[in-house]
Amino acid sequence: EESIDIKHDPKTIEEHNQSLNEDEDNEVTAPSLATSSSGEEDLNDGATSGKPVFKCNECDHESLYKSILIRHMRTHTGEKPFGCAGCNYKTSRKSDLTVHMRTHTGKKPFKKCARCNYKATRKYDLTTHMLTHTGEKRFQCSECDYRTTTKSNLTDHMRTHTGEKPFECSECNYKTTRKGHLTVHMRTHTGEKLLECFMCNYKTTRKCYLTAHMRTHTGEKHFECSECNYKIIKKRKLVTHMRIHYDEKLFECSECNYKSTQRDNFMAHRQTHIAKKTGECSKCNYQTTNKSGSFIHMCNHTCEKPC
Repeated sequence: EESIDIKHDPKTIEEHNQSLNEDEDNEVTAPSLATSSSGEEDLNDGATSGKPVFKCNECDHESLYKSILIRHMRTHTGEKPFGCAGCNYKTSRKSDLTVHMRTHTGKKPFKKCARCNYKATRKYDLTTHMLTHTGEKRFQCSECDYRTTTKSNLTDHMRTHTGEKPFECSECNYKTTRKGHLTVHMRTHTGEKLLECFMCNYKTTRKCYLTAHMRTHTGEKHFECSECNYKIIKKRKLVTHMRIHYDEKLFECSECNYKSTQRDNFMAHRQTHIAKKTGECSKCNYQTTNKSGSFIHMCNHTCEKPC
């Protein structure tokens, strides 16, 4: 097996980028066409046996293709060789830059979902979106019952078991399991608000928040229940709603048999137990840690005399 350290690879990143042949759907070049800038085949001899032969020296990533490993190594080095000529946007992938450029040119060859109004500029995004309709979760955690629609989500989830937090802030001690979370965190240092609503003064650092916000203007209820006519703007509220149909009770009280699908309702219920333990009066603001004192106080409300 061959291990590659990108810092010592004889070809520079820039030279290799010229040899990549990525299309807009992020599909890997066919093995017969995968060549390096020198004309040599990018496919390792071991690939014919189906075994990953290019290994990352920073993590467990393995690949049949040298080009894919070099692209992967950018997640460790943070290198973003593809820059936009119209703004400061930079990325590690040529295909991502192609998609970004559409924000400047206005060219949006949307791929539309046949079951809702969702549109995507990439085939991969549409394919992933379709799983929200089919409910298919192909990737399952080997440690628990977690299932998800994408491999990247599973990779992120597995770090909750290993405790690994590979993404670290250079300004403070913040560490996280997801690169996207680090990107958002870094804006707390820079104060940068990249995304703005063109209909009001709303600003945010995350595209998903802006998308959800825009629905407050359009009135669009993007998420629909497959069991009834319920529609809602936010996906997390649909997830909560669906528990009604499947009788899924995520929050269970350890003191009694109470169960709830909503955290807020559960926390309100918990207060009833806390109040009993602290001697809090249910009719006024009186509190005591003495059980007998609470009993005597309640007699003031019930007009009963204690024995």
